[in-house]
Amino acid sequence: MGDNPRSGAGVVSRSVRGRVAAAVAGILAILSLGACSSAPAPTVEHLAPSAFSTALAAPGTVLLDVRTPAEFATAHLQGARNLDIEGSAFATQLASLKKDATYAVYCHSGNRSGAALEQMATAGFTHVFDLAGGLVAWQATGGQTVSGGP
Repeated sequence: MGDNPRSGAGVVSRSVRGRVAAAVAGILAILSLGACSSAPAPTVEHLAPSAFSTALAAPGTVLLDVRTPAEFATAHLQGARNLDIEGSAFATQLASLKKDATYAVYCHSGNRSGAALEQMATAGFTHVFDLAGGLVAWQATGGQTVSGGP
């Protein structure tokens, strides 16, 4: 029994080595999948009005107001584009945007813009931020708005 390489400790040892090798191969395969991913992790931020204003000034930032068209007409930030998160066209409008651009999003109080950020991150947008407290916080800190249509 001791001279037979297929019996006893030798068999257990090869069996354990085989399972360890399979486990290591599996772990390496999983790690290599992560390394091959070229999609950047989304950056989602909730910014206070002063930080929002600063971030908004960065070149190429797209400003989105996710309130209703009636709310938008009453008061909105200069240069904002209206995408009504409650409207039936929101998903289509979102799909038409470039996913690698930077988006500044706001609503009335921050609830709808927070929901929009979640949808955008899930859809693959890489850098989005919203105005914490929404237009209410913006105006309370002296932020300017304009009225009328787009």
